[in-house]
Amino acid sequence: MATTHTSAPVSDLGTHEVLNQVPPRSDGDLLSADPAVVEALVREGGDAAALEAVAAAVGTAEHREHARAANAHEPELRTHDRTGHRVDEVAFHPSWHALMRTSVEHGLAAAPWAAAPGTGAHVTRAAGFYLTSQVEQGHLCPISMTYASVPALRHAPELAAAYEPGLTARTYAPGLAVPADKDGLLAGMSMTEKQGGSDVRAGTTVATPQPDGSYRLTGHKWFTSAPMNDLFLTLAQAPGGLTCLVLPRVLPDGTRNAIRLQRLKDKLGNRSNASSEIEYAGAVGWRVGDEGRGVRTIIEMVSMTRLDCVLGSAATSRAAVTEAAHHVAHRSAFGTRLAEAPLMREVLAELAAETEAATVLALRLAGAVDRGETALLRLALPVSKYLVCKRASTVVAEALECLGGNGYVEESDLPRLYREAPLNSIWEGSGNVTALDALRAIAREPHAVEALLAEIDLAAGSEPRLDATVTALRAELAAPEERRARRLAELAALALQGSLLVRHAPPAVADVFLATRLDADGPLRTAGTRPGKDSVGVLLDRATPGNQRQESWRQAG
Repeated sequence: MATTHTSAPVSDLGTHEVLNQVPPRSDGDLLSADPAVVEALVREGGDAAALEAVAAAVGTAEHREHARAANAHEPELRTHDRTGHRVDEVAFHPSWHALMRTSVEHGLAAAPWAAAPGTGAHVTRAAGFYLTSQVEQGHLCPISMTYASVPALRHAPELAAAYEPGLTARTYAPGLAVPADKDGLLAGMSMTEKQGGSDVRAGTTVATPQPDGSYRLTGHKWFTSAPMNDLFLTLAQAPGGLTCLVLPRVLPDGTRNAIRLQRLKDKLGNRSNASSEIEYAGAVGWRVGDEGRGVRTIIEMVSMTRLDCVLGSAATSRAAVTEAAHHVAHRSAFGTRLAEAPLMREVLAELAAETEAATVLALRLAGAVDRGETALLRLALPVSKYLVCKRASTVVAEALECLGGNGYVEESDLPRLYREAPLNSIWEGSGNVTALDALRAIAREPHAVEALLAEIDLAAGSEPRLDATVTALRAELAAPEERRARRLAELAALALQGSLLVRHAPPAVADVFLATRLDADGPLRTAGTRPGKDSVGVLLDRATPGNQRQESWRQAG
């Protein structure tokens, strides 16, 4: 007879009691942790009520879950249907469409171009784009390109009249249809080719004129994001040289344009967004601007997407720092709450100061768009993109480290931010491209230099460290050299940020930024090594989520 063995009851050792872990952030707290964006919005003439509506929509746990799901369930390419017919479609998870719908309905695409100049529409849109970027960045690629398409299309008034109503609409209307029959449109951009990359003049795609005024395009494009958009601005070699053209995905007669999707890119980050290689197999397009003036025409689009690169990188940095500040406010180690540990406070204060500098600079650029300050934008945009986008990877890495191992797991969202961080530094011109573009602006457009220095000099004489940086900048501007283009771009962007903070930020914020970024050895040091008095309390308060901030930002608006 077998003996039955009964296990002794296991005593509760308390190993599953959860202690010293960080609670979830409350819904709608994006503004509570970021007074800098509210202050900048008001200063630049934006609409605080509209920003509140965006924050309420994208700050929820539901929206954050859409962000997670859209990146976990990546787009799928479907080149053919089950019977072998070519369809060239991309299937997206429902969360992608939820993200897109929210952004379009809140006017983050091309809606500002329908508003009167100087009404703050571009500033409001920029602040909303910035907040939304903190939650999910991939879907904002088609949103950004749609925003940027309008000034380029206006080089062809007839085409602009046909497409602008749909582009500026606040209706998300996915799916194939004739553009004239859709309530809302999205635009894309198709420039680079495998043999040229950033050197778009090396493109070999051919555009052959047709008797009816259209062109037939044949060629291969290496990187075309959001291939499900309704129309694309592209570059191709026409008889008169490199030319900008617009290609709808569905032609006016209802047939599909001959735009073949070859494959989707397997990218480091930005996983929710479909980036593709496409083939033009006799695709039909219409000219935007003159033949041979393609780069000059499409540069209007590039400038606006560069603005969104600055906004997106500022937002990515801010999102990482906010998560770190929330973590240290609730986590203890070695008998001390991390937010009270002197070294942790130093690290986070420096990161918070840098994110505030990026935020106020991005919103100042948006204000320049709203007010038509083209001279300032010509030089300020490339240097800002150079520095703000390049610094994002470092800021996110430092913020992730504040969470330790908890920041290295996907549930924290920090890994997704880390993978996303390098993108904007590459998109629309990597570091060397944007630095060299700044040199071209200096050589060809003296008024751009004058506008940049005039903006910086609004703080002249108020801070010795800033004055010393401006002196160094003027020396570089007086004798620009290609090998020193990065130094010039960095000095220009730092001087802009320093000037804005000295004029508009709390003294503690400006002081920490100046100490860490404008002291002679400042930019070379890692976070947490700044000299000077302790001003970290103000910065940590401004970077830490909490309901105590809700009333203060409403009063600011």
